[in-house]
Amino acid sequence: MPQWLEDAIFYEIYPQTFFDTNADGIGDLNGVTAKLSYVKDLGFNAIWLNPCFDSPFLDAGYDVRDYKLVAPRYGTNEDLYNCFAKAHELGMHILLDLVPGHTSYQHAWFRESAKAEPNAYSNRYIWTDSAWNAPARYRFVVGMADRDANSMINFFSSQPALNYGFHEMDEPWQLPPTHPDCIATKEALKDIMTFWLDHGCDGFRVDMADSLVKNDDKKTETAKIWRSIRAMLDEKYPEAAIISEWSCPQRSLKAGFHADFYLDHEGHGYHSLFRNYDRKTKENKNFFSKAGKGDAFFFFSEYLKDYEKTKDIGYISFITGNHDTPRISRLLDPSELKISYAFLLTMPGVPFLYYGDEIGMKFVEGLNSREGGYSRTGTRTPMQWNSGRNKGFSEAAPDLLYLPVDGSKDAPDAQSQAEDPDSLLNTVKRLTALRHEQPDLHGNGPFETVYVKKNTYPIVYRRGSLLIAVNPSAKSADAPADAAGEMLFSIGDAPVYRGGILSMAPQSFAVYTQKAK
Repeated sequence: MPQWLEDAIFYEIYPQTFFDTNADGIGDLNGVTAKLSYVKDLGFNAIWLNPCFDSPFLDAGYDVRDYKLVAPRYGTNEDLYNCFAKAHELGMHILLDLVPGHTSYQHAWFRESAKAEPNAYSNRYIWTDSAWNAPARYRFVVGMADRDANSMINFFSSQPALNYGFHEMDEPWQLPPTHPDCIATKEALKDIMTFWLDHGCDGFRVDMADSLVKNDDKKTETAKIWRSIRAMLDEKYPEAAIISEWSCPQRSLKAGFHADFYLDHEGHGYHSLFRNYDRKTKENKNFFSKAGKGDAFFFFSEYLKDYEKTKDIGYISFITGNHDTPRISRLLDPSELKISYAFLLTMPGVPFLYYGDEIGMKFVEGLNSREGGYSRTGTRTPMQWNSGRNKGFSEAAPDLLYLPVDGSKDAPDAQSQAEDPDSLLNTVKRLTALRHEQPDLHGNGPFETVYVKKNTYPIVYRRGSLLIAVNPSAKSADAPADAAGEMLFSIGDAPVYRGGILSMAPQSFAVYTQKAK
């Protein structure tokens, strides 16, 4: 396990909308490097960098054309190597975004695989045995190759699925994971990872990590691949981290990942905390809304099962959001965000904050899709650095920007918030400092719930010697608790402790010292 992960706090950067240094309207790697000190000053010591590889950008870079080449619009490979080096000088780590399950249809491997003549890449992707064979239970692009076959896709039609084999085979064209050509795909993936690790990358966030072997409902064969990769890392790159987009810690961590995200799947516990909107009643029912109609018990009933079964083998990661998720501010105002972030940054695991969430950037409604963004596009708008031209993102003409900046009169910006001691940005800085200063708040620090009841506020939990109480609602709320000690951190009015009862003010959060049981 990489030691640095224990105290890691990640900041996710979507490079095309972070900071533009050459005035072409698109963010670039030199822009990331230029803002490393900003990220470090916020208290983040690790970065997840969304895809920056060569791509036709039909899915914003998640359709890779060349895994070993930086997309020219972002700069050069040397620019990325320099970014790694500058980050390391600041004591920071950078994870690249790895897309292992599919490539772009323009990738050289796929162009070879699509040829009618058999070659070394014919089985690098999944093909049927005839252009007239496209079983409806699978997803195929039909009749688009010289080859007399149809290619399987993972998501968009521009993303052909790489062939790691089928666990359960029900067609003659399917190969087992042990087939030499499927093993060759796995080895090609290792080669890509080795290339970037040798150039200074600190590991990978892995996109759709559970998508490799097909007809693998329990992911047993997919897990074998990742355990093989983990063994390679442990031997050759022991400080390199792999973090999965899987949202199933009991599978992903046992498969060899160091950490796994909880994703915003509707009907799941994480969704109920920040994005639970009742479309019928038009009510905000997430737990961190001041409306006080949420249920943290639902979340913890899921989380505690995962935590207890994985706490000794890896981390569960909480995210404020990401490039696929509606901005957390869509349903929460700044006062609610402060309490939300306080919770996320005092829970176990390795936390992630999406760029701009530290200032409460909005989900910009009504934008046309850009590069396959569709409903996600409003989450991907340019970072708002200041109140100047294009909010400080770029010196380009506004009509050249990758996406328009938020034009609302109350659009937040980092410079203004840095000057306000009570801003969301400065609250984030206080919280990251607290997490770094208190070992019990690190990734694998002890955790137990003290007071969590169904449809009830507040919640109280313990991290080793620290007692933490959270009341997001607009009403006062009480909880039984052991005697609280010194208050180390608070948001809102300080709680009052009397006779075994902790009385919390509306929208308040507090961390106390307390001896562990």
